[in-house]
Amino acid sequence: MYANRRLKLLLALLLMNLGLAACGTMEGAGRDIEHAGESVQDAAK
Repeated sequence: MYANRRLKLLLALLLMNLGLAACGTMEGAGRDIEHAGESVQDAAK
């Protein structure tokens, strides 16, 4: 009974950790895309 509860808690913590890691990755990707878009705009001028 307690093992099942522990397993669920462990899985929930693992999923939250993966979610936080994905946020950092998406933020970096967004900055890269923004920088690429600015470069294209500058080249078009």
